[in-house]
Amino acid sequence: MHNHPSHIAVIHQNSLCCLAMRTILNDIMPFMGAMGSVEIVSFSNIEELTEEYKNKIFLYFVSDDIVCDNLQFFSQIARRCIVLNEGEEFLHKEFKHINILLPERELIKSLLMIHNHTHHSHSPHHHTEKPKEESLSIREKEVLELIVKGYINKEIADKLNISTSTVIFHRKNICERVGSKSIGRLTIYAVMNGIVDLREL
Repeated sequence: MHNHPSHIAVIHQNSLCCLAMRTILNDIMPFMGAMGSVEIVSFSNIEELTEEYKNKIFLYFVSDDIVCDNLQFFSQIARRCIVLNEGEEFLHKEFKHINILLPERELIKSLLMIHNHTHHSHSPHHHTEKPKEESLSIREKEVLELIVKGYINKEIADKLNISTSTVIFHRKNICERVGSKSIGRLTIYAVMNGIVDLREL
């Protein structure tokens, strides 16, 4: 029986960057249905990447310097590789890349856009399940949409013609349903459940 690759690898010499990427990717995964069984692993350099792990990995997030130093290896898997850089243009156009200095909401947006393009090609499973949506009310969905678009409580209250205390009440309920107060996690939830369009963020 053939085993599909079931790991995502983060390779970056900065351990804090590895930890942050793993946290964000773990936040995204519960909303991806078919990717629920994927394990995220991290390495500080390519030497730690054994042959055994190479056979398990279907998607790589790698710092630009490590890609450049090991271009022969990564060029062969460019379609399964996302380069982590710090805003400068990456010279090798065959790679997708993400600016890791972006604010959290923008970073999440970049990851979700890449997920939309790569998930069907590189997921270790061939079917996609619709994410399970908790029962948010229509008003809570309206509040959530404005939260992830960057509006503060008072602005949300003005836009929806409700009191600030009502916004705070809805916000508390939303966070309890989603299981997080993180703007990144709320953004992921809203996008994956069709409450907000990525293009509107």
